[in-house]
Amino acid sequence: MKLSGLFGLPALLAATVLAPAALVGAEHTSNWAVLVCTSRFWFNYRHLANVLSMYRTVKRLGIPDSQIILMLPDDMACNPRNAFPGTVYSNADRAVDLYGDNIEVDYRGYEVTVENFIRLLTDRVGEEMPRSKRLLTDDRSNILVYMTGHGGNEFLKFQDAEEIGAFDLADAFEQMWEKKRYNEILFMIDTCQANTMYSKLYSPNIIATGSSELDQSSYSHHADNDIGVAVIDRYTYYNLEFLETEVRDTSSKKTVGDLFDSYTFEKIHSHAGVRYDLFRGGAEAARKRLVTDFFGNVQNVEVDAAKNTTALDEDILALSRTIAALHRKAEEEETALKKNVSGEAETTSPKQKKVQFAKPLTDENWWTKKILGAAAVAGCTALWGLSSLLEGSGR
Repeated sequence: MKLSGLFGLPALLAATVLAPAALVGAEHTSNWAVLVCTSRFWFNYRHLANVLSMYRTVKRLGIPDSQIILMLPDDMACNPRNAFPGTVYSNADRAVDLYGDNIEVDYRGYEVTVENFIRLLTDRVGEEMPRSKRLLTDDRSNILVYMTGHGGNEFLKFQDAEEIGAFDLADAFEQMWEKKRYNEILFMIDTCQANTMYSKLYSPNIIATGSSELDQSSYSHHADNDIGVAVIDRYTYYNLEFLETEVRDTSSKKTVGDLFDSYTFEKIHSHAGVRYDLFRGGAEAARKRLVTDFFGNVQNVEVDAAKNTTALDEDILALSRTIAALHRKAEEEETALKKNVSGEAETTSPKQKKVQFAKPLTDENWWTKKILGAAAVAGCTALWGLSSLLEGSGR
């Protein structure tokens, strides 16, 4: 059997198949959520419930606590006014305790400041900052940024002590983009005049939505008479209604456009807004993004196709040369053996000639054959690895 055709096959595959693989664009490889309540005091119970409702939803859809940053200025669960100590509810029937046993608060109380929020986004923190309080994203990370509290025209109050402005937020996102800290961002904000907060954004790959236009308020949905205050805002309530009924698991095909289309003035009592122009591909591309691209977990793995292709190409080429050299050596030894047998045949009987022809290989020939076989097996293994790489890159 001629092996020369096999020698060129790995190199040919590397040149024709792997080269296009290097050009395949990888999807995002992780989803993160930054959930921020900016209000303290008991009468702002609903703002904390808003955030904890979102927290419960993203955890339900698979984002782990290690990839969720939760900022809560006040501990409503332990407030002396709470008729149900240790709990937080977002519905008057109190069916689901949002506080529960598995909540991980990353920034609590007076840690929730404008400075800490911006440092979190831009990763401008000291070495002493624990990993649990850092947003460890990269250019393959999608980030959901949800904020709620009291706001106005181009500002959002933090604990009635300070404000973050629309320009501050825009500059923080731009630093994130320059430092390659995100792939895409979905920014959601539920506050009075919320849409003004994303009006100054200018960085690419951002979809933004808010609960109310300029000079419009953001309204609560309902109150719990036993708790004594409103327990959730309308905009957040109807977002959660969609997520709970339409996006039951990570296999859901519901899109961001479907979510935004569910907003109506009759339900929210204000004009919810959406901004698509910063997203690559505009409104059409943005609306096609799956809801789970921001609210759910992903398990994609990015392969550095350029590096792996080059290394594998070189390995296959070296293996081809080794097999070719062993093949030539085996042919030379077989030729020499035949000549030797032919020379001995002139002085031996036919029976002796037959025995002589069945002469065992020498140690040198035996090892040559064994190496040749091992090299062939290694070649098959490399080709199997090549197919696995191509399959992984195509995901």
